[in-house]
Amino acid sequence: MRSNPEGSRARRRLAPAVVAAFAALVAACGTTGAGPSEAVESATPVPSASFAASASPSASTSTSGGGRGDYSYEGPSTDAPAASTVAGSPTVAVSAATGPLGTYLTGPDGLTLYAFKPDSANSSTCVGGCAEAWPPFTVGLDVELVPGDGVEGAVTTFARADGTLQVAYDGAPLYYFANDTTPGDTNGQGLGGNWFVAEP
Repeated sequence: MRSNPEGSRARRRLAPAVVAAFAALVAACGTTGAGPSEAVESATPVPSASFAASASPSASTSTSGGGRGDYSYEGPSTDAPAASTVAGSPTVAVSAATGPLGTYLTGPDGLTLYAFKPDSANSSTCVGGCAEAWPPFTVGLDVELVPGDGVEGAVTTFARADGTLQVAYDGAPLYYFANDTTPGDTNGQGLGGNWFVAEP
């Protein structure tokens, strides 16, 4: 079989170009050990900013996870409640719903809000394990609270011991109940003789 001198010379000329291209790829992936798949993953577009909800709230931004508790403007999240916007800032409405227990307050996700009898005005005594079962309704610093239809009292915030901002209605701290999963649930009503749906 005859050799092909032209083909051999072409392959020798191509080899440095292949090496250079490989070196450029390695450099683009960085020196931290990121492989090509990670480089592609980092280039994947993310959804636009939206509300994010979390059962472990933060004073200024919420963590991802789609739980209840903290509402602040950040992104991205796919299972968060919709936000209304006034002058470019997110707003959160405290609304009213009517059911077998009468009329009671709900958060922006439609879930029932509760008041804790041992609390005093703008002061929460529900911490630790209590706050896990009864997530405080908290908001970020950049959120504007507004009363929804049927809500005539003052919707305000106060600082919890951990620095987060809890929402209060006429001074009463507001909470969710972990066992309420859909709007209209009022499974926390009367528990321990201390928990009651918050009335407008």
